[in-house]
Amino acid sequence: MSTLDEDVLAKYREAGEVLTTVMEETRELVEPGATHLEVAEYAEERIREEGAGIAFPVNVSVDEEASHATPERDDATEFGDDVVCLDIGVHVDGYIADAAVTVDLAGETELVEAAEQALEAAVDAAGPGVPVGEIGAEIEDVIEAYDYTPVYNLSGHGVERYDAHTGPNVPNRGVDRSVELEPGQVVAIEPFATTGRGKVGEGNDEEIFEVTGDASARNRAARRALEQAEAFDGLPFAARWLDSSRDEMALRRLTRQGAVKGYPVLKEQDGELVSQAEHTLVVTEDGVEVTTEGLFA
Repeated sequence: MSTLDEDVLAKYREAGEVLTTVMEETRELVEPGATHLEVAEYAEERIREEGAGIAFPVNVSVDEEASHATPERDDATEFGDDVVCLDIGVHVDGYIADAAVTVDLAGETELVEAAEQALEAAVDAAGPGVPVGEIGAEIEDVIEAYDYTPVYNLSGHGVERYDAHTGPNVPNRGVDRSVELEPGQVVAIEPFATTGRGKVGEGNDEEIFEVTGDASARNRAARRALEQAEAFDGLPFAARWLDSSRDEMALRRLTRQGAVKGYPVLKEQDGELVSQAEHTLVVTEDGVEVTTEGLFA
């Protein structure tokens, strides 16, 4: 893989700049009494105001939730004494930036710091020719030094145009045999630290969806829902983005038919707390460039 075309690199950089701006504003809104929906909708609207696209629904994951949690339509859930992970994706012409921060409303300062410091160590270790397993070892070492556990069955990932989750996977633990990073790759590195044993499983809630390659609809309501879903350029979308609750019902039927797939909320299996920190970076010939620089300053 070669280095990125300058026009493409500029779009990755712009996506990162928009994401950094929106994240800094949004994290200030996370406080007791505010609702999950207010925070998610604020971030999504600000991305549009900045002239960019939403790469996936804003994730608002609380306490034992690690990923894929986004508010439902008319969700009135308020923040309390929570550990809140905000995961936001922005794209410019399909070129994506993906980043996450943890907002601590529960007095879990060290848990949050463990993920952030693990991310810093991972970025410092990353570069062309570096095995992703070595990056995972850096993450694991830092989190364990805080007496927490990395979430072993979640990983960072590659990022490509209109696809926020491609190879290579970047593990959150040391791996002896693994692929090496190459110039021109764009990767999102995202350590997760937990007070539990380090495994997540699927919960019952499912509010994020994506059209599959086998998309078809038999009746009018399903076709209407599918037409709306297909307008998101193959990227993940929230059920609440559809026009009505009736369209949501049709969407869930489409999921059972295999035309659409859902992403269940991932939760720490012991019900323990999870923190997250994430940057997107471009692998260059002589190092890496972080497109979401400044989130943890």
